[in-house]
Amino acid sequence: MALDLTEIRQQITQIDRSLLKLLSERHRLAFDVVRSKEIIQKPLRDKVREQQLLQELINYAENQNYQLEPQYITQIFQRIIEDSVLTQQVYLQKKLNQQREQSLHIAFLGKRGSYSHLAARSYATRYQEQLIELSCSSFDQVFEKVSNGEADYGVLPLENTTSGSINEVYDLLQNTELSLVGELAYPIKHCVLTSSQVDLSQIDTLYSHPQVIQQCSQFIRSLERVHIEYCESSSHAMHLVSSLNKPNIAALGNEDGGHLYGLSVLRSNIANQDNNITRFIVISRNAVAVSPQIHTKTLLLMTTAQEAGSLVDALSVFKNHQIKMTKLESRPIYGKPWEEMFYVEIEANINHHDTLVAIEELKQYTTYLKILGCYPSEIIKPVEVK
Repeated sequence: MALDLTEIRQQITQIDRSLLKLLSERHRLAFDVVRSKEIIQKPLRDKVREQQLLQELINYAENQNYQLEPQYITQIFQRIIEDSVLTQQVYLQKKLNQQREQSLHIAFLGKRGSYSHLAARSYATRYQEQLIELSCSSFDQVFEKVSNGEADYGVLPLENTTSGSINEVYDLLQNTELSLVGELAYPIKHCVLTSSQVDLSQIDTLYSHPQVIQQCSQFIRSLERVHIEYCESSSHAMHLVSSLNKPNIAALGNEDGGHLYGLSVLRSNIANQDNNITRFIVISRNAVAVSPQIHTKTLLLMTTAQEAGSLVDALSVFKNHQIKMTKLESRPIYGKPWEEMFYVEIEANINHHDTLVAIEELKQYTTYLKILGCYPSEIIKPVEVK
């Protein structure tokens, strides 16, 4: 006789709890792994080993006739591997950069529920359980709170896979004495949020941050006679819609933030690009030391002579020293029309001898050079099974 739905759900619950216990055990083993790697100074990531692991799991599932798709297995274990790598990375960084504070003060754009708030919490909770969250009304205020000591860290969006670079943040980096100390990627999942369940055709005004409006431009164009109201952040938009409590208005923001303000999801997945991800940077008054075992990036700010080939000559230094460049961004120099400065991100640890040699050589080809920060990357790119 077939089991009834209640009994089936009870079995599922028991299996899920068993899975959680096993995941917890596997998570704890990451600490044993990193201590072993620390002794032999082995890099945290071993992509060959990761590929072998995924392939072995796929083969094992097939031999056992578990009827699990390879893609399903791969996606689950890629996430488990990511957690293990980040756990090991945080262990090394906390050991290398001892923090005496009982709590971390962290500044971000917008109110609770903004993407910056969620990203800030995701980053900071890895390093400290107790957080004091400082919401800001502008990017400039985030820099200010870190500079004057109100905040230990500031978390700022730097680029998005849909709308591109966030120029205002790049421009603020030009004149700051703060250091970049971290980066992370956060998935952006925009929704239409309302104070009550209404039909989409009833909405005539949308509230959100300009970046969100830009990232959802295709969806917005599909709506008829909709007015846009720009807000300082998506969380401010959600707060407004919740406070006004009108059936004809909606906020564009994330579902988690919407729940904080008592809003309902009217439409989800409205971004122009399905894989919509924002890369955030973390700033602090003090630079951090980065373990040589960790995947590290360094961001440089430089200018070159206004001569043909000068930028190419400067960038050739990285090629000659086999240093991978991951980002090149140009911004105008204020007060100097048609002149630009360049942000160059490289995969290198500034404390490595080879990197220091390259930086010294780079000075010969630049008129200005500043190291904005050397930081561990929390963007763990998954390996694929060949």
